[in-house]
This record gives sequence, structure tokens and C-alpha cells, in this order.
Amino acid sequence: MALRTGVYIVPTHRWYIERTVWLIAGVVLSTSTALAVLVHPLWILGVTATGLVSINVALTGFCPVGNLLRLFGFTPMLGASDSGRWYFLQIDRWYLERRIYLAVGINISVASVLVMAHSAWWALFTAFVGGAMVWFAATGYCIMANALYWLGAEPRLNPASPPSGRCANCAMSPACIADHARHA
Repeated sequence: MALRTGVYIVPTHRWYIERTVWLIAGVVLSTSTALAVLVHPLWILGVTATGLVSINVALTGFCPVGNLLRLFGFTPMLGASDSGRWYFLQIDRWYLERRIYLAVGINISVASVLVMAHSAWWALFTAFVGGAMVWFAATGYCIMANALYWLGAEPRLNPASPPSGRCANCAMSPACIADHARHA
């Protein structure tokens, strides 16, 4: 990976599956953290579940929330082109957005275990991550994504950064990641 400069911001022109998943995950993290601190510590298991699902999405591409959103009519920007009617995140290589799912999943899973085993102060981290995910969905800007971008991780959602995966031959050309140009 080559070091780079600039700012990485994902498209926010519409609510696609991945962006909506980040919003839902952020709300779940923030809510579970608040309930764990204010009501009962076992609510932190909501954070653990979110972390394990995020790790699963990064490794297998299967996202239960993404599939529900697809049923409600949301369309993907990082979905595998051969998944039929189901939603699967593309897992052909370790692009930036896929790394985000893995890094966030590991971090919040470890932090939630530390909340239960060590100190409730670790909930500050899960609250921060939840807030950051809501911010990411709302604005397109993520601190961790930018750190990975500066370290050279190649994004798929940044239209200014090649390869963007967009093509003119697709009905979804502003969001196409199916690499139709290579198949045509």
C-alpha cells in the first residue's frame, strides 16, 4: 500500500444498503451501550452481536440487515453482482470498505468483552464507535476509513479515486460496481 493524501468521503446522494447498515449499526451500538451503562451491563451483548455480525459480513459477505433492506427496496453499492435476489457484500478482495467492517467488528467485540470483564469505562469506546458510525452514514466521513485511505487502502465508494467501479453501460451507472466495462 502506498501512502496518500486527501480526504475519503463516501457518496451520500442516496440511502443505499451499506450506508443504511452503517446508520442502523451505529444506532444499535449507541443504544446498547447506553442501556448497558444505565440499565444493566448485559445490554452490552447487543454491541457484541453487532461486532460479530460485522466480522461475518467482512469474511463471508452475508449481511442479515442488508438482506432486510433489500426486501424493502434499498439497492447496494458494494453488493456482489452474482448474488441474485440476496444481498452479499463483495468479497473479491480486501478493499477499504470491507476492511472497515472487519476492524469495527473486532474492536467493538473486544471492547464489549472488556466492559463485562474489566470496567464499564470501556463503554466509552463503544459509544464513540456508535456515534462515529451514525456520523459516517450522515456525512460520508469516517475517521478510521480516512486512516486506512491515507495508509493506501483502495476504496470502492469514492468516485474520485480510481478504480471507482462505475460504468456507463449500467442502469445504476452512478453506483455500479459490477465491472461491466470488462465484460462488454
